[in-house]
Amino acid sequence: MATRILLADDQEGIRSAFRLILDAQPDMTVVAEAADGVTAIDTARRLRPDIVLADIRMPLADGIEVTRVLAGAGIRVVVVTTFGLEEYVHAALRHGAAGFVLKRSGPALLVEAVRAAMSGDMLISPQLTMGLLRQTRAAQNTGEVCADPGLTQREDDVVRLVAQAKTNAEIATELFLSAGTVKNHIASIQRKLGVRNRVGIAAWAWSTGRAHA
Repeated sequence: MATRILLADDQEGIRSAFRLILDAQPDMTVVAEAADGVTAIDTARRLRPDIVLADIRMPLADGIEVTRVLAGAGIRVVVVTTFGLEEYVHAALRHGAAGFVLKRSGPALLVEAVRAAMSGDMLISPQLTMGLLRQTRAAQNTGEVCADPGLTQREDDVVRLVAQAKTNAEIATELFLSAGTVKNHIASIQRKLGVRNRVGIAAWAWSTGRAHA
């Protein structure tokens, strides 16, 4: 069954371009569009799409508010924006975004972000990843970094690959695991480390030297 997508962006040209890209994929279909945040929220509540692609700056309600409301209702939101300011990224992730992609990253990354969100993974534009890691590592360095959270050997392997920006599918292939098993390992790792997402796992790995172990 095709992934059902709602596009939320105040620029009609952007919505049209995204629709062309996504509708060209055999496993995706755009079911609705919204030009402002309130319409996006109302439409998503009514149609229950699999994924909402939301711009940051929209009239009536911005992409952060759209993410907060819809992620809280169990709808995956991938933020797609021109603005890569780290405060936007942190706010989106804090409110449950399933990905954060810059518009300039290109169509391939947009498609990959949708597929990652559908598989329970999270894609963040590579241009943003190192900045997020620097900030997260700095925050960790102000307190105690847990050097031994009781990870299993297999969880240690998963941590190392997450730190290398591997997707769940890539980790599954490298470790000869199913995608579901990888997802379960990541959930367990997040719980043991007390982090909210893959960026937190990667930051912990770099802080403890496990990224290249």
